[in-house]
Amino acid sequence: MIKNKMHALAKTRPEVGLEMIEADIPQIGPDDVLIRVNKTGICGTDIHIWNWDEWAQRTIPVPLITGHEFAGEIVALGKNVDDLKIGQRCSGEGHLIGKQSRQSRSGKFHLDPQTRGIGVNEQGAFAEYLRLPAFNVVPLPDAIDDEIGAILDPLGNAVHTALSFDLVGEDVLITGAGPIGIMAAAVARHVGARHVVITDINQDRLDLAAKVTDVIPVNVATENLKDVQNRLKMVQGFDVGLEMSGSQIALDQMVESLVMGGRIALLGIPPGKSPVDWSRIVFKAITIKGVYGREIFETWYKMIAMLENGLDVRGVITHRMKASDYIAGFETMRSGKSGKIVLDWS
Repeated sequence: MIKNKMHALAKTRPEVGLEMIEADIPQIGPDDVLIRVNKTGICGTDIHIWNWDEWAQRTIPVPLITGHEFAGEIVALGKNVDDLKIGQRCSGEGHLIGKQSRQSRSGKFHLDPQTRGIGVNEQGAFAEYLRLPAFNVVPLPDAIDDEIGAILDPLGNAVHTALSFDLVGEDVLITGAGPIGIMAAAVARHVGARHVVITDINQDRLDLAAKVTDVIPVNVATENLKDVQNRLKMVQGFDVGLEMSGSQIALDQMVESLVMGGRIALLGIPPGKSPVDWSRIVFKAITIKGVYGREIFETWYKMIAMLENGLDVRGVITHRMKASDYIAGFETMRSGKSGKIVLDWS
């Protein structure tokens, strides 16, 4: 029996923080499903919203239920939905696409310029119940529990970035040892990269990276990356770079560390405009690809297949808390001394 009201975590005022509120359970349309949320992940985007920084102030409508990383089960179906069922466990793609753009009509859904995000532009998943278009639902196999299901969104970012280029036998440099960078390292190793080096200046996160996967962590505040290359006998440099930090210094270091003709996938977002030495990039014949979100739904298929076949990223989850303890969860995330934090709504 579905209640009329639910608890939800919302931005209720244009100021720092979020508030646990009582809200109406969403009403679904004919093409929607209603999902009872069991677990959610706290994302870097949620931290921006909590902090009410410049990006959040110009992006987030108030009031808004936030959150976009989730796993749960379907409890109601719209009248036009016939390929899903009540009780089905699921996660879902949080990007709500339009149907009219050239990109969308050609099946390149992740490039649709009309995209809106749950928990960013539309009511989100930090709640007991979530309305989601059936199109966006991703059923979960039994092998993937709700805890992993709740971090498939950021894992998808890692997979999309890591699989931008062929990594088999390649030497890979990852700048930024946040949860997505760490998961990208795990993906790179899983698909056959030779050496995977991850850099940061946060030793706690570098230590976590070494626990999660077979990666070489380098604190660039205390260790020279060139010395690491020499130790690994990479005479010419790295073949592929995955930039996850948003740091201009890290990007510059990556460019210098790549082989001639190296390739870079950029997921990290720098704060504002950054100076770039384009002549160095041109003369090294470097290919750069910007990465946004996940390829809908190819990335989902690939990451679920990898999880079913041995990819292990559970170690990136360092804290598990009740949703009612969300303040402690956000404070821990903001400290920079954690991996993924999962909130339990059940």
